[in-house]
Amino acid sequence: MADIISQLTISGGNALHSRVDVAVMIGSGVPPSLRAQGRSVCWVVLLNGEQRGTAFASRDEAEECRAAWQAQLAAVEPARLH
Repeated sequence: MADIISQLTISGGNALHSRVDVAVMIGSGVPPSLRAQGRSVCWVVLLNGEQRGTAFASRDEAEECRAAWQAQLAAVEPARLH
């Protein structure tokens, strides 16, 4: 099965110019460690379109990571304005 990354429109927060999304990866895009566990789907966090961190076995885990990125960016980006 070909690598498939499907962008979900779950961008969150309004951290000025940064965009944090959750994407689903299917088939051969799933890391070998998750495929070895019988998983054919995983979720990743994208920051401005680039994967950050690991692949997650559940969407809930990826959403928690996305929320953490948003909180971190919200704390850092306003400081850049000064």
